[in-house]
Amino acid sequence: MERNDDIWVAVVTGSGERAFCAGADLKHRARERDADVNQKARWEKLVGETKSLIERWHFPKPIIARVNGFALGGGLEQALACDIIVAADHAEFGLPEPRRGLIAGSAGVHRLPRQIGLKTAMGFMLTGRHMTALRAYELGLVNQVVPLGELDAAVDEWVSDIVRCAPLAVRATKEATMKGLDYPLAQAYYTVHDGERKRRLSDDALEGPRAFAEKRAPNWKGR
Repeated sequence: MERNDDIWVAVVTGSGERAFCAGADLKHRARERDADVNQKARWEKLVGETKSLIERWHFPKPIIARVNGFALGGGLEQALACDIIVAADHAEFGLPEPRRGLIAGSAGVHRLPRQIGLKTAMGFMLTGRHMTALRAYELGLVNQVVPLGELDAAVDEWVSDIVRCAPLAVRATKEATMKGLDYPLAQAYYTVHDGERKRRLSDDALEGPRAFAEKRAPNWKGR
């Protein structure tokens, strides 16, 4: 996806209506020490696939989480790694790992405080409590909450709005925002990242003002 210039935005979701992702298979975890080589290989493959999203700290393209149910443990950690979260109104979020003798070690303990504040995050992380979709929206964790039957339409609207924008501008915006969080404000302001350099030299940087002057929709090329 990262290398395919025809893909401008991605949507991550679960199948069915019950769960976006309910986290690790704890029954498998309980048998892990006694598992054979093939079982361990399958488990390691699953962990690797999960980390491919969670550990992409500066993935350039926007990712939307379509949360269609429970987003617990590793499921919430995957949603936290996305840029926009759209949730069905019956969805629930949480990091219940301490209730099972575990820790939300796939960046959950780091991302949640950054996204909803330290004290609020600690309240959920130290108790394993769940939060409803509405509460997650109130805390700023979720961008939109809709009935399940309207979830696809809501996600499609977000996708449509993103692809109306110049893709290089979207990527440069995401890069400057995410990397800038690691800097003092003045340093973030004066730092020009690779994505912004590429955008400035692109055809799309000329197409936007030209289309505005000609009173037409821009024809973005992504270059």
